[in-house]
Amino acid sequence: MKRISVDVGGTFTDCFFAWDGLYIESKSLTTHHNLALGFNAALDNACERAGLSREEVLKEVESVRYATTLGTNALIEGKGPRVAAIVTHGFEDTIHISRSKGYGEGLDPVKQGDMPDAERPEPIVPRKMVRSIKERIDTIGEVLVPLQKEDVRKQVRDLITNGAEAIVVALVNATENPEHEQLVLEIILEEYPAHELGSVPVILSSQVSGRKGEFVRGNTTIIDAFLHSIMFNAINQLTTNLRNSGYEKPMLVVHNSGGMAQSNSTDALRTIHSGPIAGVGGAQHLSESTGIGDVVTMDMGGTSFDIGLVPEGGVKHYDFHPVIGRWLICLPMIHLNTLGAGGGSIASYDRIHKAIKIGPQSAGSDPGPACYDRGGLQATVTDADLLLGYLDPDNYANGFIKLNPKRSRFVIEDNLCDELDLDVIEVAKIIKRSVDEQMAIGIEVELRSSGSVIDDFTMVAYGGNGPLHACGIAEQAGISKILFPPFASVFSALGASNMKPLHIHERSAYVVLYEPISRTLFDEYDRFNDYVEELEMKGREDLVRQGYDVNKVKHRLELDMRYGNQRVTTSVALDINRIENVGEVLSIIRTFSDIYVDRYGKGIEAPEAGVRVQTIRVASFIDSEIINFDDLETDLVRTEPKPVSFRKVYFVNEDKAVDTPIYDASALNEKYVVKGPAVITTESTTYLIEKDWRVEPTSQGAVWLLKDKATQ
Repeated sequence: MKRISVDVGGTFTDCFFAWDGLYIESKSLTTHHNLALGFNAALDNACERAGLSREEVLKEVESVRYATTLGTNALIEGKGPRVAAIVTHGFEDTIHISRSKGYGEGLDPVKQGDMPDAERPEPIVPRKMVRSIKERIDTIGEVLVPLQKEDVRKQVRDLITNGAEAIVVALVNATENPEHEQLVLEIILEEYPAHELGSVPVILSSQVSGRKGEFVRGNTTIIDAFLHSIMFNAINQLTTNLRNSGYEKPMLVVHNSGGMAQSNSTDALRTIHSGPIAGVGGAQHLSESTGIGDVVTMDMGGTSFDIGLVPEGGVKHYDFHPVIGRWLICLPMIHLNTLGAGGGSIASYDRIHKAIKIGPQSAGSDPGPACYDRGGLQATVTDADLLLGYLDPDNYANGFIKLNPKRSRFVIEDNLCDELDLDVIEVAKIIKRSVDEQMAIGIEVELRSSGSVIDDFTMVAYGGNGPLHACGIAEQAGISKILFPPFASVFSALGASNMKPLHIHERSAYVVLYEPISRTLFDEYDRFNDYVEELEMKGREDLVRQGYDVNKVKHRLELDMRYGNQRVTTSVALDINRIENVGEVLSIIRTFSDIYVDRYGKGIEAPEAGVRVQTIRVASFIDSEIINFDDLETDLVRTEPKPVSFRKVYFVNEDKAVDTPIYDASALNEKYVVKGPAVITTESTTYLIEKDWRVEPTSQGAVWLLKDKATQ
C-alpha cells in the first residue's frame, strides 16, 4: 500500500503517509492563501523522514486523498460568488419564505425559542437574483406546461446582465422528470458556451438531490453553487501542484457521506466537514477491528471540536436533512456536531454575563495563538495551556513552532485579567475549565439525545489537542474510558486512508409496505425494484467513469421508513437489494421495528398506523485495501518509567502548582503505566494525565487513558 492522505484544517494541515508498511505522521501550518504550500510542507516532512524525495513518492504512490474544511470556512465567512436562481413560475418566493421553522435552522434550542427576536438567515440568493420560467411538470413526471426556449433565454440574459456568477436551476418536480432542467442547461450553454468569456457554472437541482421538496432541494443546490468556484479553484490549485511534482493520477476527494471520489466526480457540497468525517470513519473501523464497543469520537484541532457517534457494530449515524450553517439541506451526511472550540479558539470577556467566552472565533494559523509569536493579539486556549505548564515551549510540534510564554502572559493580562480582577494563572485555569466544560456538555447532549448511557461509551480522542484536553472533558462528561488511537494527532488523515470509493443516490418514493385500512401488504415488486435498479445504475456509472471495474461495484440498499404519517423517519439498511416475495416484505418491516424499538423504546411501535417508505437510497462502492488495527489487549506486567524531568504544572482542581513528572515518547510503551498527575510530550502532541487517571499504552501505538476505579 502506497498512499498519501491529507486533512487541511483551519490551523494545521495533517498528512498520513503509508508506504509499504511504513506509517508516518506529519503536520504543517495551513497556508490559506495557497493550500498547496501547506500541503507541500507536510508532505516534504513525511518524505524526508522516509528517506524519499517528493517527486519519487508522487511518481510511485497509488493515490493522494484530500479532505478539507475550506467549504465550511467559506460558508461561515459568507465569501462566494453572486448566485442566481431559475425556478418554476409561481415559486419565486419559496427560497426566501423557507419553512415555518426556517428562522431557527442552525440555532441552539435557547435561540430557537426566542420568537420575538427571531430572524431568518440572510439568503445566499437575493430576491432580485431569482427569475421564473413558465413550465410545469406534475408529481408523476408528466409535462403539463411545455418550456418555452425564448422565455428561458430572456431570463438568463437578464441574470447575466445583473452580475450572476453562478446559476441554480430548481424546477418543481424535477426529481420525477429532469427534462426541463436539462433543457435550461442546454439553452444556457448555447448562449454562453463554457469556452467563452461570460460563461458561468450551472447547477441542476435534479443532479444534486433526488428527493422531493422544492425548498430543501433548492437550498441544497444553492449552497453547492455557492461553493462550486471556491472548491474548483482550490482543488485545481492542488491538482496542478501535484502535476508539477510528477503525480499523473486523479486526486481523490473525501466526501461527507463517508466515502471518496475523484475530484471530477465531486460536488462542492460533498466536501463540507469532510476532514472530521474521515476521523469518524477511522473510528468506525477501529471499533469494528478491536471490539471496543460503543464509541463517541472527539476531534479537537486548532479551530474546532467535532463530535461523532459510532454505536457498537460500527454503524455510523447519518443526517438526512442536515443543517449547514443556517440552511436546511437534503443530502445524506454522516452525523457530526461541531463546536467552535479548539486550541486556537479565542477567549474573550462577555460583559453581559461577566464571564469568559470561548470561541467560536479562532486565531487560525495566521497569525495563530499569541504564543506562536506571529502577531496574535488575543488570548487563546493554547496560550492558557502554555502558561499552565502543559506545553513545552521548545518542543511544540516537534520543535517546528517555538512558543513564547511572555506573549501568552501579555495577551491574557491585557484582555482578561483586569476585567476579572484575577491573576494570569487563575484566568488561564478558567479558560481551561471553560473549554473542557463546553466540550463535555456537547458530548453529553449528543449521547443523551440519542438515548445512550454515557458510561457505556469509550471516548476515542484525537486531533492535535485531543490528548491534551481529553482527561478534563471526560471528567466533566462522566466518561471513564478514553482511547487515543494510533497516530492520534493526524487520525482524520489516517481515516481518509481507509475510505472507499463511494457514491450515494436516492429518490423520494411513496411505497406503503403495510396498508392498515385494507390490511394488505405491498406487492408491486417490479415498481420497487425498478427504482432500485435506476439508483444502482447511477452508482455504477459514477464508479465506472472513474476507471473502476464494473464487476467490483457493490451496492447497499437503505430505506427511510416511518409509521403512518409520522414526521420522523428511520433509516433501515437492508441485506437484500430486491423484493421478490411477501416474506421479504415482512422481513423489512421486522427489521424496521427492531431498529425503531432499539432507538425509541419497547411498546411504542405503531404498525396499526401503517408502514411506509419515504426515500429509497443506494450506496454504490468499491472495496479496497485498508490499514488494519491490531487487538488492544496486552498481558505484560506494567512498570512505571522514569520521568525525563519535572515541571511546575497548574491543574484546574488544585490550588497550587504541582511538581509534575514529565515524560517523552519512550513512555508510550506497552510495558509501562504512567499514573497522573503527569505530562507526556511527543513530537506531534501532548498527553495531560490528571490525578486519579492512568495511561496504559498498547503494542500497536494506541493509548488507553483510564479512570481509577476507586475514584469513580
